[in-house]
Amino acid sequence: MGRSRGGLTSKLHALVDAEGRPVSLRLTGGQVHDAREAPALIKAMPEGATLLGDKGYDSNAIRKQAADKGIWANIPNRSNRKERFAFSPWLYRQRNLVERFFARIKHFRGIATRYDRCPENYLAAIKLVCTRIWCTAL
Repeated sequence: MGRSRGGLTSKLHALVDAEGRPVSLRLTGGQVHDAREAPALIKAMPEGATLLGDKGYDSNAIRKQAADKGIWANIPNRSNRKERFAFSPWLYRQRNLVERFFARIKHFRGIATRYDRCPENYLAAIKLVCTRIWCTAL
């Protein structure tokens, strides 16, 4: 749990497959930027995959790590970026799978309201929900 102006918060970083099923999860404090967890999530991706991220993931380090692993990064360019990269808006629409995953896990009251104060217990509850998502998808 991290402390911010809003109080104690946490942030869940997720990697989902093409069906919207979770592949990798990371839990950090709420003040941690999304890009700090990107290297760990990229390591969990298979070679030759496509990385769909929002503008928060637009950095040279993330793009380089993805390219080193053979992953194409379809990330929109930030407005202040001088060097522009190829971006497909049509493919970017598939990023809604991540948003739908978060909406799906929030159907569980304990996850949505964060009853557990211990980060390990909260992450374990999220993983149980993810197991249910995988079982219903098969």
